[in-house]
Amino acid sequence: MATTKALAIAQQTDSATLLLGTGLAFASLILLPAFATRLGLDAVLTGAVRIALMRASSRVVSNKNQGDAVPASFDCH
Repeated sequence: MATTKALAIAQQTDSATLLLGTGLAFASLILLPAFATRLGLDAVLTGAVRIALMRASSRVVSNKNQGDAVPASFDCH
């Protein structure tokens, strides 16, 4: 019984982590460029914010079971 509850909680946590990571990736790829164009932000600033959001997305998804270990760099390919 306790094992079933633990498994259900782990699956909910994994789903929440995946949803958060997907939301951050969506924001960096779709929403951020649209808002930056509308506000007239410079491409360099938009790129920096996009990189920060993609790193956050990567950290959220990759660190779900690794504690506080954070990758030193982000690779898109």
